[in-house]
Amino acid sequence: MPMYVIQVAGGREAHAKSLIERTMPELVSECFVPRREVYRRVGGEWVRLTERLFPGYLFVTTGDVLGVSEALRRIPAFTRLLGKSDERIIPLSQDEVAWLTALMEPQQKVVEMSVGVIEGDKVMIIDGPLKGHEALISKIDRHKRCAYLDMRMFGRTKTIKVGLEIVRKQA
Repeated sequence: MPMYVIQVAGGREAHAKSLIERTMPELVSECFVPRREVYRRVGGEWVRLTERLFPGYLFVTTGDVLGVSEALRRIPAFTRLLGKSDERIIPLSQDEVAWLTALMEPQQKVVEMSVGVIEGDKVMIIDGPLKGHEALISKIDRHKRCAYLDMRMFGRTKTIKVGLEIVRKQA
């Protein structure tokens, strides 16, 4: 079933998700907000938290996108289907869906923390969803424990931040 992206007001993703699930359960087979695990410093200690992977966006799978588009007009919140082109609504490409499903844990829809080592100037991921996808990493911030990936999403190149713990660095 094709996957589509709905733009919503930032910070209101959970509210819009519950409205969509309540008002159109027969149209939408799945509605989710992708999340990522990150470490944050809270009270002097590192704590593992989850935050939105794409702030301001919901992902839905549906076989009736025109019905969803019509139902979104009746929802009392800002919602807009992305990918409108000449009155056609274009779903995410197979590559985009494959990338999302490869990185996310299927039940919780969370990109979990990855663990890696740096040997010379090469990053090697030893555990986590980035294992085997090292070529996607464009930048690493060891202090914030995250990696930046440049991905084609929503029809343009988007920089996405995911959790990455570097446990060792060798020269």
